[in-house]
Amino acid sequence: MNQNEKSGREFTPQRSQKEKIFLEGPQPRRKELVFLIDVIIGFIKGFRALHFTYPCITVFGSARFDELHPYYLAARQIGSEIAQLGFTVMTGGGPGIMEAANRGAREAGGASIGCNIVLAHEQKPNQYLDKWVDIDYFFIRKVLLTKYSYGFVVMPGGYGTLDEFFESIELIQTGKMQRFPIILFGKAYHAALFEHLQRLRDSKTIDTADLDLFLFTDSVQEVAEYLKLHAIDGFGLKRHRIMRPFGILGEKGLKNFFNKHFHAKNYKES
Repeated sequence: MNQNEKSGREFTPQRSQKEKIFLEGPQPRRKELVFLIDVIIGFIKGFRALHFTYPCITVFGSARFDELHPYYLAARQIGSEIAQLGFTVMTGGGPGIMEAANRGAREAGGASIGCNIVLAHEQKPNQYLDKWVDIDYFFIRKVLLTKYSYGFVVMPGGYGTLDEFFESIELIQTGKMQRFPIILFGKAYHAALFEHLQRLRDSKTIDTADLDLFLFTDSVQEVAEYLKLHAIDGFGLKRHRIMRPFGILGEKGLKNFFNKHFHAKNYKES
């Protein structure tokens, strides 16, 4: 019996024709053009939905924790703290940690948005989102989760959460993204991961300074203080004027939504 049978899970190729074509490698030029157009449409869809959003903090984490789990409760508190700092809370839009952070933001009166991934086994947007956008491709979703954010809180999670953590760290380490604050939350859960990162340092595959690219903590209050210091004070954060919405594109409603939910106490118009 293989591992898949032991776990009772059946791993089958996704039935989406788009995904099948994408994974088959080089295609006739016509199909490559269709794929390129599909990607462009996906980006436009995301940019349009989030065009009038105000600065975000993105919270990553597992979809598998229920509302009684300590990490769910911590993420809910963190979402509330982020909203009280004046940020929009952005997540992957699903259940578990994502739901908790969105829930905390809404309870604090802040804006709560999500970038939901469309999966073969559908992931539904959680009930605490004020607004969300459904995305077909993971790489588009990852761009959107970083494009609008001034900081990242990495809660306990699985492969996807670790992927998002390491990509954010790599972008900052290589200078492809400014040094936005990254917080790895959950010392007990991530203890072995942090030990491995120390081994990387000892093996000189990363620099000692690379371990300072993120905060490793168990404290919700420390999360809030770190975000204030490095996302608000560190960037002298300002809310830039955004171009006038076009009614013909249905953008007035989008801008009105974010104006209604945004906490402006930490930002000045420029």
